[in-house]
Amino acid sequence: MSHEALPIDRARFAEALESLPLDTLHSKVAELRNNMNHLRYSNEQMIAKTPSEVEKRGMRWSEAEVEDRQVSEMVNGDSAPTTITQSSQPQSGRLTDEQLRAQLDATLAQDTQDDQEDEGLHL
Repeated sequence: MSHEALPIDRARFAEALESLPLDTLHSKVAELRNNMNHLRYSNEQMIAKTPSEVEKRGMRWSEAEVEDRQVSEMVNGDSAPTTITQSSQPQSGRLTDEQLRAQLDATLAQDTQDDQEDEGLHL
């Protein structure tokens, strides 16, 4: 979703739906379902390929560690953002599993926070 797109509140969204022709509503629902299916598929592909990519870079991948970390960082249903400082990066320019995971978690937490701040619905 574009960062320039501004959300509209639910009442205005409902009003906008009322003015759309029925065939447009059906088309929009089909488009949304297609987008969700595409995202689901691409996420499954990324999840499937991530371990081999991490191992190809000379690091160890453990799904159990990823799941344990996800569970331990959840507090009241929210993931606590983790920050990486410049000094914690190795001299080789490569990240350890822990550092890579922390950067991904921080990015995802920021994206989630940005999504939660955008109240309303995007068309």
